[in-house]
Amino acid sequence: MTYVALLRGINVGGKNKVAMPRLKKTFEAVGLTDVTTYINSGNVIFKEARRKPATIVSALEKAIEKDFGFPIRVLIRDLPAVKKVIQALPEVWTNDQKMKCDVMFLWKEVDRKDIVKDLTVKPEIEDLVYVPGALIWRVDRPAITRSGMLKMVGTDLYKAMTIRNCNTVRKLAELMS
Repeated sequence: MTYVALLRGINVGGKNKVAMPRLKKTFEAVGLTDVTTYINSGNVIFKEARRKPATIVSALEKAIEKDFGFPIRVLIRDLPAVKKVIQALPEVWTNDQKMKCDVMFLWKEVDRKDIVKDLTVKPEIEDLVYVPGALIWRVDRPAITRSGMLKMVGTDLYKAMTIRNCNTVRKLAELMS
C-alpha cells in the first residue's frame, strides 16, 4: 500500500528542524520502502505491505524522536483517502495570489462530520468542506484577516490537525499515484 506521512510542526519558524535526507533514512530504518520526501514541510511518501497504519505511526514517532531528539506527531493517509480529498476539492480552488486554500488533515480524535459546527465560518467570505479525515478551507486573499477560521489557531482542535495547502495535496496525490 502507498501512504503519505504528514508530520506536524516541523521546519516552521525555525523550530523542530528536520532535514529531509535524514528523515528519509529514519523512514527506511523503520523498514518502509520507496521512501520519497516532498518539500521541506514533512511530507513523506512510502510503501508498506504488512503493518497496519497505527503500527506504522507508532514506529515512526518513536524513531523520529530518537533520531531528532524531539517528539513529532505523524499522521498517515493511504492513496484512496488522499484521492477522496482530491475529489472533494473543487478544481477552481487554488493557493495563489488571489486565493488561499488549505487542507486540514484531522487526527482520529477530532475527525467527525459535525466538526464544522465547532468552527466559526463566515460564508460570505470563505468556504469550508468536510471530507472524512480532512477539512478543506478556501478564502479570497483580501478577506483572510476577516476569516472566522483564524480563531482556531492555538486551540486544542488546531493541535489535532496538520495543514497543507491545496497545491501541495494535489502534488502529493500525483506522486502517490
